[in-house]
Amino acid sequence: MIPLSVPNLNGNEWKYVKDCLDTGWISSAGSYVNEFETKVADSVGAKYGIACMNGTVGLQIAQIIAGVLPSDYIIAPNLTFIATLNSIKYTGATPILVDVYQDTWQMDLELLDNFLNEQTELKLTDGKWHSYHKSDGKRIFAIMPVHVLGNMCDMDYLKRIVDKYHLVVIEDSAEALGTRYNGKHAGTFGDFGVFSFNGNKIISTGGGGVIVTDNPTFAKKARHLTTQAKVSSMDYIHDEIGYNYRLVNILAAVGVAQMEQFPELLENKKTMDAFYRTELKGVGDIVFQDIRNDVNPNCWLFTFKTSHMRALLEYLNANGVQSRPFWMPMNQLEMFKNSIYISTQNQSAKIYEDCISIPSSAGITFNELLIVVQTIKNFYQTL
Repeated sequence: MIPLSVPNLNGNEWKYVKDCLDTGWISSAGSYVNEFETKVADSVGAKYGIACMNGTVGLQIAQIIAGVLPSDYIIAPNLTFIATLNSIKYTGATPILVDVYQDTWQMDLELLDNFLNEQTELKLTDGKWHSYHKSDGKRIFAIMPVHVLGNMCDMDYLKRIVDKYHLVVIEDSAEALGTRYNGKHAGTFGDFGVFSFNGNKIISTGGGGVIVTDNPTFAKKARHLTTQAKVSSMDYIHDEIGYNYRLVNILAAVGVAQMEQFPELLENKKTMDAFYRTELKGVGDIVFQDIRNDVNPNCWLFTFKTSHMRALLEYLNANGVQSRPFWMPMNQLEMFKNSIYISTQNQSAKIYEDCISIPSSAGITFNELLIVVQTIKNFYQTL
């Protein structure tokens, strides 16, 4: 079976993990945690990085620091992985879901702009301007753009929206390490960016995340909260509710080794993407995700649309090519079916029904790419 997306562990992973084992530094303290944070922050061009257990808790911590209240709304795309909305519910807030563009599969900013213009009002509270939903008076405090599959939307337009409506920006950049918009890295446009290092990402720590920010106060607070809000290095004194969310040294050691290989792994992803787009162009009714000219994507997980998605999915998995359907839109899940959903054509549902993801490991071989492409072509020849 050619796997969907697995880590490439051909660097110093064994060496650095052995160092942790030999020295006994395997928990949340240790030099590799700090080094991993620095490498990620430097790579994306942020001033600070805070390593945590995974991207989901990173999003939660960012919301807490930003000042999200249980009575608040947070805007998010309807097409995303469940972790985005789970993190919103962890803070007690309520999501407002926005449909996505038909071609790029990113949050539809025109829909969002119209909604905020027509259904919100600005109020000055505690010396700050905030947007409030006209129908129920609840504050719309933040927006959580998701860079779906390592692609990005028009970030200049997004900035105009958030400036006009005074929204805090927490970028869910879980899939976007290595992605840039007009040269600026994903995760560095807002107040916070959060990256994931799950096993299926370009680089992995097995499970892990990094919060990035340019705000020193936010960075200090994030590090404090993720280490149980412990005040003293000696005494067990805690000054607020904290969280046991710090990434452990042994996993950070894997991350350091992975970051050393990141430029090569990113280039491998781009080569894979170019190969698939060349070889699958014009095959059946395949339609690729569109990439804006101002976006330089990391090509994380190759996904395309086809009206034969379910049949192709079954065929590929039966013939040794691991493939997966796309995420079910959030408004179709039981927990969020009553959420506010901003949409006119429900593109999220159409994309979900037609999208399939195919093998995209950073270490995928040329021979494996050939097999994947030929298997897909064989399927369409049977129709």
